[in-house]
Amino acid sequence: MFNFTLLTRTHLVAILCFFILTLIPLTAITQNMPDPVNQALQQAGIPESAVAIYVHEIGETQPLIAINAKAAMNPASVMKLVTTFAGLELLGPTYTWKTELYANGIIEDGVLQGDLVIKGYGDPKLNLENFWLLVRHLRQTGLREITGNLILDNSYFDVINEDSAAFDGKFYRTYNVSPEALLVNYRMLSFHLTPQPKIKSVRVIIDPLPESLTLSNNLKLTDGECGDWRDILDIDIHASTTEKIRTLVALNGSYATKCGEKNLHLSLHNSSTYTLMLFRQLWEEQNGIFHGRVLTDQTSKGLIPLETHRSPPLAEIVRDINKFSNNIAARQLYLALGSVDAVNNKVMTLTQSNTSIRQWLAIKKLNFPELIMENGSGLSRNERISADHLGQLLINAFQSPVMPEFISSLPIVAIDGTMKERLNDRPITGQAHIKTGLLDNVKSIAGYVLDKLNRRIIVIFIINHSQSRQAQPAMDALLQWVHARP
Repeated sequence: MFNFTLLTRTHLVAILCFFILTLIPLTAITQNMPDPVNQALQQAGIPESAVAIYVHEIGETQPLIAINAKAAMNPASVMKLVTTFAGLELLGPTYTWKTELYANGIIEDGVLQGDLVIKGYGDPKLNLENFWLLVRHLRQTGLREITGNLILDNSYFDVINEDSAAFDGKFYRTYNVSPEALLVNYRMLSFHLTPQPKIKSVRVIIDPLPESLTLSNNLKLTDGECGDWRDILDIDIHASTTEKIRTLVALNGSYATKCGEKNLHLSLHNSSTYTLMLFRQLWEEQNGIFHGRVLTDQTSKGLIPLETHRSPPLAEIVRDINKFSNNIAARQLYLALGSVDAVNNKVMTLTQSNTSIRQWLAIKKLNFPELIMENGSGLSRNERISADHLGQLLINAFQSPVMPEFISSLPIVAIDGTMKERLNDRPITGQAHIKTGLLDNVKSIAGYVLDKLNRRIIVIFIINHSQSRQAQPAMDALLQWVHARP
């Protein structure tokens, strides 16, 4: 028998510590924040109480790190992961949206004696190229002249009209455009800015260019750093709601040569004015003739579609949503989720979409009581989810049949999307698919890291704090720590 009387106090303490440590699971030891992350947060002035971190290796039962992981946080755009995963599973990767064209009148010898009706069903990618295809296919039916009006049918969505300036006061930024059943090119005008150092000026080209728009280019070319060039610009806009009154846009301020070519996207017109303008331009390019004006109304019953346009498949659209954080497309997709349980799919509402999400999570045995989804894009002050539950969702997505489409939609670190300029020329380059999120007082990342031993790790990092914009070094440090861990 072992004689405990021979042990010194030091020996007893050492043995006791050994037994205690052997009883503590490894996952409990690794709950502490990695030193590089902690140091970066301290330098940014962000307390641990404002941070939620969840790191979990696929196939393991417990997370490697879980800090404030149960707290309900505003996730910003990483909420798009919930919307796109739900979309891929509920609608399927090959799901497409339709846009229908009707002739409300008689067509004789290529002339429509009546109105042309366009009925939308929420296509999130009825962009300039696809709207051009729609107009071209209409022309190929043999129709060449429309004597009546252009009727726009937005009735498939039942959504309250929003104040576009309510979110952040930036009324003309395209990310603030509200969802519509017939949303053409996101009502967007692209201002292509190109520095011309030899003549010390900035060239501005607008696409598409409305006939009723006047541009005053007062930009001064400078030699400084590019920085947040959009916020440096002083944009003065006097918009019109009709084609008869010109819209005036003045670009003032400075633009740095180091910025190179950039695109400034603005939404200056209401849906009716913009759609009429673009339709008329594209129709006339096809040698079509249009005599009427634009009206908003529902499609008359009994009409047979003259032409039906189909969107690209959902698998392609979720790439735009996640890689480039497309808020408008995410909101259009979120509304489409309501069709899963809608009676006869007559009208889509946000309430139906929320019900579809809740039922989908329940079927997957995922209980997220703190989850708040307002529009599915993360462009919200009210949306909430915990890092723990978002992590559980990503684990579930990795085991889903739509996993390849889902993961491939996320930005690749240092390669593309919103992660293109981060962590370049590091060991983690190209080894992680990470969705980013950014709002005032919110910064977030979420996705999958392939570490140096080829283990797939889920990483969630959400910060809700006034200093959140200073958190990128801390988030990059966590990604590198996960990739390099032994």
